[in-house]
Amino acid sequence: MLDPALETLLLPFENDSLDVPEGGKVLFLRARFSPKLKEVFGSALVCQQSFAPDADILSRAGLELVEAPVEAAEITLVLPPRQKQEARALLAHAVNTTRDGGFVVACVSNTEGAKSCEADLNKLAGLDGKLSKHKCRVFWAAVSRDTLDGGLLNEWLQLDMPREIEDGRFTSRPGIFSWDHIDPASKLLVSKLPEGLKGRVADLGAGYGYLSTEILQRCSSLAALDLYEAEKRALDLAAGNIGRLEPKIPVEFHWADVTRGLKHSYDFVVMNPPFHTGKADRTDLGQAFIVAASKGLKPGGSLYMVANRHLPYESTLDRYFESFEIIADEQGYKVIQAKKARR
Repeated sequence: MLDPALETLLLPFENDSLDVPEGGKVLFLRARFSPKLKEVFGSALVCQQSFAPDADILSRAGLELVEAPVEAAEITLVLPPRQKQEARALLAHAVNTTRDGGFVVACVSNTEGAKSCEADLNKLAGLDGKLSKHKCRVFWAAVSRDTLDGGLLNEWLQLDMPREIEDGRFTSRPGIFSWDHIDPASKLLVSKLPEGLKGRVADLGAGYGYLSTEILQRCSSLAALDLYEAEKRALDLAAGNIGRLEPKIPVEFHWADVTRGLKHSYDFVVMNPPFHTGKADRTDLGQAFIVAASKGLKPGGSLYMVANRHLPYESTLDRYFESFEIIADEQGYKVIQAKKARR
């Protein structure tokens, strides 16, 4: 499947607008896989990706993955996200990790804020070129410590740092789902959960840990709790937020793509599954979460989930569960309880 932003990101190197350095490293922030990456950059490429599905693909392709950015990269590639603060922080990190005279190269689709992001890089470091293709815009800047805006650089480096929300109850950061407030759908789900949840419970797509925190505080008969989250930036926050409670039961944190299967068998699963990529609805994501929940539940186990009212999950629930019912339909959301067959 074509990845328009990634294809366009590589365009300056394919048409010789930019040269691939013979020595040094090429760092790719928020990296996604393309077979062209090895062709264009070879062994010089180092990738950083905190989203498990993309990281898994890069790893299986044999590309080098690192957690900490490479220092003094010759070229830093970046695919900035849509969220403004996170995107500006990512541009600042890209500039900060690139050597003097090296290049930062970024690409954004037109519908995800290409013009705005291009203007941001221009303000930070000045632009040296730009191209358009696949309804995306790629733009680049030569890094010079003498001309970049150092004050703006320091300001933007702080934009996605963790901070307290909800009167200090949670720590969160920009770019995480519902990062600065409690998601109303998740709040509705919590209000409909029975207080008698017991045994081993899994929270799929746990985010910064709101659902799990509520379950730990409300349910005294839990044997163990597992949090699954694809975005490591969110999972690290969840670990900190859960740690504040000093839980008396085992709690495991799984940086994982839920759709590839769960690590244990569960008595209950709770979830507010993702349902979009960018602006587009992706009902297949929620459907895949339902399938994963069904396979991970013990016979007779129960799923509690919340979703936007218009999302068509009922046929998938009917296929993979013995029974299900909508136990709440409020504020544009539906809360569903589904029961797995006992045999």
